[in-house]
Amino acid sequence: MQGRTHHCGQLRLEHAGQEVKLVGWYENLRRVSKNLGFLVLRDFYGTTQIVVETEEMMEQVSGIHYESTIEVIGVVRERSAKNSETATGEIEVVPSKITLLGKCRFQELPFPIRRSKEADENVRLKYRYLDLRNPEVKEKMILRSKFIAKLREEMIAHEFMEITTPILTCSSPEGARDYLVPARNHPGKFYALPQAPQQFKQLLMASGFDRYFQIAPCFRDEDARADRSPGEFYQLDMEMAFASQEDVFAVIEEILPPVFAEYGIYSEVSKPPFVRIPYAEAMERYGSDKPDLRINLIVQDATEALADCGFAPFAGACDNPSEESGSAGACDKPEENNAFAGVCIKAVVAGGFTGTRKQIDEICAEVEMVSGQKAYWFRLDENGEPVGGIAKFVKEKKEAVSRRLSLKNGDLVMLCAGARKTAQKTAGVICRAVGNRFDAYKKKDCYEFCWIVDFPMYEIGEESGELEFCHNPFSMPQIAAGGMHAEEIDAMDPLEILAYQFDLVCNGVELSSGAVRNHDPELMIKMFEKVGLKEEDVKAKFPAMYHAFCYGAPPHAGVAPGIERMIMLISGEESIREVIPFPMNKHAQDVMMGAPASVDEKQLREVHIKCIERA
Repeated sequence: MQGRTHHCGQLRLEHAGQEVKLVGWYENLRRVSKNLGFLVLRDFYGTTQIVVETEEMMEQVSGIHYESTIEVIGVVRERSAKNSETATGEIEVVPSKITLLGKCRFQELPFPIRRSKEADENVRLKYRYLDLRNPEVKEKMILRSKFIAKLREEMIAHEFMEITTPILTCSSPEGARDYLVPARNHPGKFYALPQAPQQFKQLLMASGFDRYFQIAPCFRDEDARADRSPGEFYQLDMEMAFASQEDVFAVIEEILPPVFAEYGIYSEVSKPPFVRIPYAEAMERYGSDKPDLRINLIVQDATEALADCGFAPFAGACDNPSEESGSAGACDKPEENNAFAGVCIKAVVAGGFTGTRKQIDEICAEVEMVSGQKAYWFRLDENGEPVGGIAKFVKEKKEAVSRRLSLKNGDLVMLCAGARKTAQKTAGVICRAVGNRFDAYKKKDCYEFCWIVDFPMYEIGEESGELEFCHNPFSMPQIAAGGMHAEEIDAMDPLEILAYQFDLVCNGVELSSGAVRNHDPELMIKMFEKVGLKEEDVKAKFPAMYHAFCYGAPPHAGVAPGIERMIMLISGEESIREVIPFPMNKHAQDVMMGAPASVDEKQLREVHIKCIERA
């Protein structure tokens, strides 16, 4: 039996003279002579120095590979050379017996345990069980556990009931690709892993449950990003009956700030109420629907000032060509145009710029890499003259440009052009690039929350070119609040309809989408009709939801902040994979377990599937 008396982070001076039994991993050995060495023993809780003082025991430990597990029985004594950097730095253990418990059979490790974060990511993921032994990596998992426990405690304190919803369900058009699971007893039919518990939590509201939550697993077959893990992720999923948008905001604003302050690397957190920014304003002012409000830069419109400056990429500005055809029309106020029309010129002004030409070129390269669009620039010298970049095209327009952008001597002006939505997004990338490279922050060491509100109900799909739901198709349109009749709704331009949809954003990271739900089955059908789905389609795709709402559903609303994204923020990590115990790589592969993997022919026959190679 390996019953330890203490763990490796526990012993202090008051334990001096006691015989103890410790267990853990043999981290390293600093050998001084053939009969003196200092062994570091590590377990989950910390490290303890073991002093080997006999030649016999030195031979024993020298024959054990690092990262083997061992048991040490010995006496605690005060260290002569104390180490203030470790909790157990005032003591050491003189062993009377060392026993090998679990042998590491490899003399060479894939990477040094305490430097695992320097290794190639795929190597780290292949040997994740070794990577997790690194105390720095392990601490993120401990933080994750504590953070989730605190969220659960707060939700229960706010009278939310934790309810788990099914993992095997039906495929539902919710924006991403489903993971499909063949049904063995139902040939040709499939379950789907839920992209979110959306329908189930709304059905709970229709079932009479007042406040629901769960730490919900979600499954989406989508590409990886720094803030998005492919495959599986978790969210703090919640829904409230007889609730409005304001009710959801109040709960989140009460729960998240103190939890972020307690566990985050920054202690300063936005106080409620969070700033609320309409979607159209966010895109026009910040070039993004997930703005980082810490950055002291905004997007300005320079279309009128630079429309006919002679620079080819700005040609056509103030005209109103369609995104696809390029046909022209009047455009006196490009900021009022449809998001997909109009050639616009957007500007970001960095005041008192002191950087180099090389740094500006690096920003331009970064913008093009991230957005696929070019960025241009000029700056005003000490005499207020445009210099560098496209300055020669600006000189004749300097008065109008300076007036429009409120320029001062020494300012750097970054520019981009294109259809309005494209120009806005490119300008948003410029804001982030300039803000990060030149530390253009009002204050960086804080968590700045905001709500993005008033999203369009519909948008034109970038890939399909057709009308699609902008966010959640089950959201309540704001026209419902006005009590509009069916014929009035039919006559509206769908792109002008706003929804009670909202995003929670912190420091430029989208943490969550949420909405007031459309609980009126007739209105729901009316909204689906606009994207080409008829009543029979809605009934077929969402039978439980439709029929449940026909039995009298309460108004309800909810939101679902992403667990991993929140932990990424509070821990200061830039990659979401650093806060997931066993993440997939960027190609959605589990290189440790070897997933996805082939299965044998018998398994395929059982689920009525035949694999066919693509031609």
